[in-house]
Amino acid sequence: MLIASWLVQEGYAVSLVTLDHGQPDRTDREGIRMFKAYSKEAGIRGLRFIHPRWSGLWRAMARADADVYYQRGAEYETGQVGLWCRLHGRRFIFAAANDSDCSSPLYALTSWRERWLYRLGLRLAHAVTAQTRTQQRLLRENMGVDAVVVRNCGQTSAADSSCQEPPTKALGIIRVLWVGRITEQKRLEWLLDLAERCPEITFDVVGAANADSDYASSLVERAAGIPNVRMHGRVPYSEVTRYYQGCRILCCTSVYEGFPNTFLEAWSQGVPVVSTFDPDGVIAANGLGWVPHDVEGIVACLRELARAPGAWRKASHAAKQYYLANHTPDACLPAFERLLLEVAGFRDSPA
Repeated sequence: MLIASWLVQEGYAVSLVTLDHGQPDRTDREGIRMFKAYSKEAGIRGLRFIHPRWSGLWRAMARADADVYYQRGAEYETGQVGLWCRLHGRRFIFAAANDSDCSSPLYALTSWRERWLYRLGLRLAHAVTAQTRTQQRLLRENMGVDAVVVRNCGQTSAADSSCQEPPTKALGIIRVLWVGRITEQKRLEWLLDLAERCPEITFDVVGAANADSDYASSLVERAAGIPNVRMHGRVPYSEVTRYYQGCRILCCTSVYEGFPNTFLEAWSQGVPVVSTFDPDGVIAANGLGWVPHDVEGIVACLRELARAPGAWRKASHAAKQYYLANHTPDACLPAFERLLLEVAGFRDSPA
């Protein structure tokens, strides 16, 4: 939506293809046309992959009638979108959304069909974008694909907040926020270990599992028994900002990521991160937080912050300034626009 809204402001006609949640087709939201593809519940098990899912996606793409199609994240849809574009003479940009999209095992894709269609889509794409130089290298080494790095952007623009200092917050109180899906990749169990080790710190958890699993259920049950953990579940995007504004630190315990939007949301509010994952080393290089490698290291970081509030102030200021210089829409999206025009066949701007 951030990309779409920015492009509309620049004068482009933009459409989104979404799932069918019962909404009317061809609706308009802030100048963006919405086309529904299919309902996840529709169809006969075993056949629904072809109809209504594949057929519904292609019909919605036809109704959108775009010059360039953009799909983000390794999925079987990558191949489906690439095939439709090739058959209809349209252009296709694929965007990597996670480091797992760039690895040979493709461990986030669970079936041979998903992996085959994703690899097919990569071959059919007229351009591929990566979030980081690391992803760019992995795509070249593992997939034989040359990608263009386009940085992620957040909502806050430099015009909105370039003169604002990050909030001071109550420096005598440590409150830690964790945001994400409850999956093995995110390692919420590490945060619960932290909470048990640091009873003086309050830990807020925003997020839920995308699908029921014994792993997620066991962690939610365990969290209920830890007094200093607050489980908030799935929170509407419009309400997430208040959780960043109420915390001192964003904690990331992931094994791998892409370039987390949660980092951008935190940095835009002057909230530094304590993270086991550092995309392209930007956290360490720019003083945007701390990068421990295990639970013991995270505990040491949090306790040091409690003793040295000046370190938090320095990281908070650095985080806000780094965000404004590198990750506002106006800082990131002109590079995407140039790629879009190149793929569409325009050298400078559309007629």
